[in-house]
Amino acid sequence: MNDPLAQRASPLAEAWRRFKHHRLALVSVYVLALLVAVVGLGPLLWSVSIQDLDFAATMDGPSAAHPFGTDDLGRDLLARMLYGGRISLAVGFAAMAVSVIIGTVIGALAGAAKGWVDVVLMRVTDLFLSLPQLPMLLLVVYLFRDTLKAWVGAQVGTFLLIIFVIGAFNWMPVARLIRAQFLSLREKEFVEAARALGASPMRQVVRHILPNAMGPVIVAATMSVAHAIIVESSLSFLGLGFPPDIPTWGRLLFDGKDALEIAPRLALLPGTGIFLVVLSINFSGDGLRDALDPRRVT
Repeated sequence: MNDPLAQRASPLAEAWRRFKHHRLALVSVYVLALLVAVVGLGPLLWSVSIQDLDFAATMDGPSAAHPFGTDDLGRDLLARMLYGGRISLAVGFAAMAVSVIIGTVIGALAGAAKGWVDVVLMRVTDLFLSLPQLPMLLLVVYLFRDTLKAWVGAQVGTFLLIIFVIGAFNWMPVARLIRAQFLSLREKEFVEAARALGASPMRQVVRHILPNAMGPVIVAATMSVAHAIIVESSLSFLGLGFPPDIPTWGRLLFDGKDALEIAPRLALLPGTGIFLVVLSINFSGDGLRDALDPRRVT
């Protein structure tokens, strides 16, 4: 027989109850889910190729045949928006996974260890924090993109390079969060009880400390998705992202900047897509922060 009190005491159920009180975050989750569904399932309903050229319909406005209009080569803008959205979201979530994995490993090692290991790892973290991110991203992409393209192809090579570069320059906040959580949690009573019962240091970390340290990391992960999407858009806008024939939202924004006076929709549509995704992720992160904060009472 299910105990209602036990269900109410469930950490997941309690976090969801708190999250629902954050109306803006709840709306943002629905907006983000709708955007993901549209870019994910849209091509199944709108099967126009992103490379179909129609020189008789260049720079046409919205119509039944082209709901978002066409670009300077007569390509359907709706199809290119859907395709570019999938790439931008994939880059955001993949780069987030890279940064969270690297940051969690380094932060856990620094927080669990003592002495020189902690000092060295934190100085490395400070070193990466002091590096100018955008110039370093541009330099790394410029140096290694041709090599990766030759190995695995233009699209896959660029995708792997971008997610690795963004993740490799965005793990530091996660590492500092994890380390701070470890320093706080390893002195708690439940960890001392596990230690007294003979739990090995690895078991203490994996079974007791790390699960209780993931709340702030989940919030930081949502923010890093938005950051990765903006960085990828910036790289594409500067011409160092995906190849010109692969329409990410940043590339579409770059292509539309020269036609702002005659066809502002070419820049406004991808810009609006980036704006909505980043804003909804940020508000969702705010809601998660409040929901996972044990000191918050609602």
